[in-house]
Amino acid sequence: MNSQTFSRREFIGGLAIAGATAPLMAKAAAREVVKPKALRQGDTVGLVAPASPVFEAREVDEGIRALENLGFRVKKGDHLHSRRGYLAGSDEERAQDLHGFFQDPEVRAIVALRGGYGTLRLLPLLDYELIRRHPKIVLGYSDLTSLHLAIHRQAGIVTFHGAVALSTFNDYSKRYLYRTLGSASPCGQIENPPDMVVRLLGRSNRRVQGPLVGGNLTLVCASLGTPHEIETAGKILFLEEVGEEPYSIDRMLSQLRQAGKLEQAAGILVDRCARCKPADYKPAFYNSLSVEEVLEDLLGDLDCPVLIDLSIGHVADKPVLPLGIRAEIDPQSRTFSLVEGAVLE
Repeated sequence: MNSQTFSRREFIGGLAIAGATAPLMAKAAAREVVKPKALRQGDTVGLVAPASPVFEAREVDEGIRALENLGFRVKKGDHLHSRRGYLAGSDEERAQDLHGFFQDPEVRAIVALRGGYGTLRLLPLLDYELIRRHPKIVLGYSDLTSLHLAIHRQAGIVTFHGAVALSTFNDYSKRYLYRTLGSASPCGQIENPPDMVVRLLGRSNRRVQGPLVGGNLTLVCASLGTPHEIETAGKILFLEEVGEEPYSIDRMLSQLRQAGKLEQAAGILVDRCARCKPADYKPAFYNSLSVEEVLEDLLGDLDCPVLIDLSIGHVADKPVLPLGIRAEIDPQSRTFSLVEGAVLE
């Protein structure tokens, strides 16, 4: 999803889809993580819409222009202009565009035009063996969390939580996009934007490392009970959300906690949760906890470092976070770093 003001809950409604079988899950879990090749200016990217369509046709051109301004050549998915209600075409059409770009030798990366809702529906249709044979950068965030979790788990490929084509590409976002996608060297510390005040929760002050995994909180919860269920044991879990009320954040974090996903993590990163606040009037709830209080209740007693109020998701200053790459949390400086390169030369 881009900068729309509607909530994730309005789109997803708790839907979870099961696709592949348990043997496939075990097979994928045993595979070595595969890194795609680096993306540099002048390379070709494939532009797809795995989730919702744009509301104005001109937005497709705006997305293409944004990627061209970053220095990339752009190929449009065959069904980029398709529309079926809140979906950017049928499930089969959207899956076909993804498969086509994974097989296209000219395309070095696959970038989502926008988020919204619909990526979850594609997961049973994807050929994960084909995807593994053609590892490429997959870039997007919000609803694209479903695609990241599925490809990372079923195909064992590093995928990239970051800007969509219709995101704001300011100096901060461009710096981390080029650095993370364009070089095999570790990105290093993800610097905090100047206006950010990061808080530390959890009962541990020790520095920790682990592979990154995570994404949009709603979609992470939607993975539970499916073949693409998020695995957090020994990993650095990052979560972002937008437009949800505190009670909704409470419910989803409670679900993850009761599923054992929070206690298993080596460390946790939580973004600013843009526009997550109580509604102006709710007759059934005269009082509300704040998001900060919810995070303190559900994350504050964990035996691992937890950084909150980071710049990760639906914000202008957006780094690129590679799923499967080792990260480190330093509680003393309240920072985190990517300590492993995410791509191959």
